[in-house]
Amino acid sequence: MILATVASAIKDELAQLRVEDQAPGMTALACSLARAVDASAKNPAAKAVAARELRAVMRELRALAPVESKGDAVDDVAEQREKRREAARKRAVGQ
Repeated sequence: MILATVASAIKDELAQLRVEDQAPGMTALACSLARAVDASAKNPAAKAVAARELRAVMRELRALAPVESKGDAVDDVAEQREKRREAARKRAVGQ
């Protein structure tokens, strides 16, 4: 298993969240804090402080992220119904 650095993991998560346009300063702060966590391996107190602040910033950024609609059972049923209706329309016009 390859361990990613905190900075690369945060960068990947920020890309998924798509919040850089909404909060560029907080996004930059998150990246800076992640680098500080990675750089403070020899200073556990500094690492803990940076990690705590990083968690707080990421919590706020996650709250800003747009909600994605993945679809649920109701959406699946509606989609199947629409397919059946389209097929019936085609049959009705002789296609």
